[in-house]
Amino acid sequence: MILIHPPVAKPCEPPAGLARLSGALNQHKIKHAVLDANLESLLYVINNPRQAVSPSDRWTARAFRNVSKNHASLKDWEIYHSIDRYMRAVMDLNRAVEMSIDNGFTFGLADFHHQKLSPLRSNDLIRAAEKPEHNPFYPYFIKRLPELVQRGSSSVIGFSLNYLSQALCTFAMVGFLRKEFPGLNIVLGGGLVTSWSKNKKWKNPFSGLVDHLVAGPGEYQLLSILEIEGIEEKHFTPDYDFLPLNEYLSPGLILPYSASSGCYWNKCSFCPERAEDNPYIPTPVEMVTSDIDTLIAKINPVMVHLLDNSVSTALLKRLAENPLRIPWYGFARISKLLTDTDFCMALKKSGCVMLKLGLESGEQGVLDKMRKGINLETASLALKTLRNAGIAAYVYLLFGTPAETLIEARKTLEFVVRHKNEIRFLNLALFNMPMCGPEAGEFETNCFYEGDLSLYTDFKHPRGWDRKQARRFLDSEFKRNRVVSEILKNDPPIFTSNHAPLFVMKGG
Repeated sequence: MILIHPPVAKPCEPPAGLARLSGALNQHKIKHAVLDANLESLLYVINNPRQAVSPSDRWTARAFRNVSKNHASLKDWEIYHSIDRYMRAVMDLNRAVEMSIDNGFTFGLADFHHQKLSPLRSNDLIRAAEKPEHNPFYPYFIKRLPELVQRGSSSVIGFSLNYLSQALCTFAMVGFLRKEFPGLNIVLGGGLVTSWSKNKKWKNPFSGLVDHLVAGPGEYQLLSILEIEGIEEKHFTPDYDFLPLNEYLSPGLILPYSASSGCYWNKCSFCPERAEDNPYIPTPVEMVTSDIDTLIAKINPVMVHLLDNSVSTALLKRLAENPLRIPWYGFARISKLLTDTDFCMALKKSGCVMLKLGLESGEQGVLDKMRKGINLETASLALKTLRNAGIAAYVYLLFGTPAETLIEARKTLEFVVRHKNEIRFLNLALFNMPMCGPEAGEFETNCFYEGDLSLYTDFKHPRGWDRKQARRFLDSEFKRNRVVSEILKNDPPIFTSNHAPLFVMKGG
């Protein structure tokens, strides 16, 4: 069979989901190939620059002139010493990619959309499948896909669809394969497919086009689809051997690894994991560290990226006791554990260079109503302790929640200003209410995104603090604060938290 990671997603590290599936197939001795079509399609555009229009400005002309140089620079440690040089290289490369495509499509290093077709409408995805030749990557996959299918006499093709930015390309590729190889068995899985199927109103609109839709972790489901006998409930070590590990847009291989699915806290209001009723399934910490040690020895990464929604306390303690001895980063819950100086110093020695922290708000009442389980005094001390240990904090904030108004939003601003020396990076987001979440029924809702595949809904804010007002506050007050604007300058454009720890490592 063939496993495919479709365009478009950040091309800075290999797809962890396909590596897990590949590991499961290998352990059952099933012949297969793995295709990172996301990376290959980007390289196709970079190596075959085609200007959609003649450059009408100096920026576009410079971007095309330096496309190869900028591509190479993102794979060189030197540029991660300077955020300004890095920013220019990334934005110029993104500009060249954007200007290489027309016909109503917009494509960047981490973005893909169409003027009229929406990934939120199943009819539009079906249209993308019916007219694959309209997809800008058609010249790439019209040659690449038949080559793979015919080389291995494959009868099953699996697509890992995780992001909206991948949906239109995925269905264009599915449509092409369905026309050229009507006997193929096509399987669609991944995070986005899981979210679709967990919606209570879900009715599969893709029957006849896609043979199997897989929700949640896909190893055992895929083995079942392949009619493998004697499937045991066992752990599969990810396998990255089939992927082009030296081609990703980072200065060395970043190893992504997921130690769990779901969220161990699973209490926050409006959490998509909770709304979709996704169970928390952790891998025993002994297996996690064994996997990572094995993979480090085998593929020699420069850094490990822990993909968990929140790295468990048990795993954090294990890492503190048994250092990876190479840099690593990931999400962690703000807790008293992170206020322990000795523990944070041990985490630093284990290789931890950055922790992503979902604070959401700097006002205690908002946190309590969201059931975050976070105390602001603890958060304040944790930020200071992490900084003293030399671990960077990438803090996530959420605005426009039902419990927030301008008053509370300004308290969040005050919290950030007070902790300007402890917060290295900021991620600012506007609140989206999950359509299938239990809280959605408590508010007056209406269409937010038009489409039968929408995952979120608009709602009438109980205190009048709607998205428009929250966005205005962010743009006109929060981001314009001198302290905040300086922190925001640290954030790598487009690659954001995926490249942020590289700057921590290099002091850029």
